[in-house]
Amino acid sequence: MTGKVAIVTGANRGIGFEICRQLAQQGVHVVLTSRDAAKGGAAFKKLRDAGLPVTFHQLDVTSASSIAALAAFVTAEFGRIDILINNAGIMIDPRGSRLLDSRLETYRETLETNVFGPLALTQALLPLMKSQNYGRIVNMSSTFGRLSDMGTGTPAYRISKTALNALTCIVAAETRAANILVNSMSPGWVKTDMGGPNAPRSAAQGADTAVWLATLPDGGPTGGFFLDRKPIPW
Repeated sequence: MTGKVAIVTGANRGIGFEICRQLAQQGVHVVLTSRDAAKGGAAFKKLRDAGLPVTFHQLDVTSASSIAALAAFVTAEFGRIDILINNAGIMIDPRGSRLLDSRLETYRETLETNVFGPLALTQALLPLMKSQNYGRIVNMSSTFGRLSDMGTGTPAYRISKTALNALTCIVAAETRAANILVNSMSPGWVKTDMGGPNAPRSAAQGADTAVWLATLPDGGPTGGFFLDRKPIPW
């Protein structure tokens, strides 16, 4: 994978940071992005000090101007983008929230980050992938978004991940002829700020499937939903 360039969103901690580490260890030059410049810079320094190929760029996935600035930066700096991992996400539903008790503003804010951000980034970066007839897009989803196993609780988060899965299928269908593989994945229940301290999986385990999908060979799966490198129902 040496020579490939990847963008990872929401990468200053947790799964995103681990994705950056694992990709860089394979020789991919990683553009680590974070909304918080100070936290992103600190995460970048850790990887750089370990001798890994990484660059930092501030990114707010809810800001059109921030996304445009990132696209302009990677175009000028690298002239290419091979991998996009839409990892940035929020879960702001109040604990134990149910649909009848929820506020529309919670849905709007959640969709801005979890769906419209990945959509806008995909629109901004797909032309670079198409120009080189190569690309890998990985959307960080969740089993909470599966229609086949939909339950109660955190309704805004669930709806956002279902919508992200739909986006995955649409983009995959539009890019099949361009050697661009687009997939969703669930990291499982991971010990992060979102997952909490009782989660059974490490950030490294949560990152594994994303890295696998990001480095698929030509002809690999596209338009799928994966957990532990295996397809799961939508």
